[in-house]
Amino acid sequence: GKRSKLALANAAVALKAARAAYAQGDSDKVAAAAAEIEQSVDLAYDSLMKTGKNPRNSPRWFKPAEISTRDLSRKLDTFQRDMDFADRPLLDKVKARVQQVHDELLLGLMEGKRK
Repeated sequence: GKRSKLALANAAVALKAARAAYAQGDSDKVAAAAAEIEQSVDLAYDSLMKTGKNPRNSPRWFKPAEISTRDLSRKLDTFQRDMDFADRPLLDKVKARVQQVHDELLLGLMEGKRK
């Protein structure tokens, strides 16, 4: 649980680094930061899944992760809109993965009893 929290915090830091690199015009650093965001989100999701806990019954770590991925997704979307049109495809893959992880976490939290 703590690992997922730290990984999502790292993803937020990487997003700030990507914004700073883009402001300086360094697209290589933006691409590296985008890859780090994706890896951090994957690590957070994998860490939560390895706990073996049901998100519906014990949401202690799952709900904050869901909220963090939602916020990260919004910030990525805003960052992409702020980018030049030609540079926007840099973030497409990362945005899709963050949204996918968010959706899976939300589904786990909202899922009813299984029959």
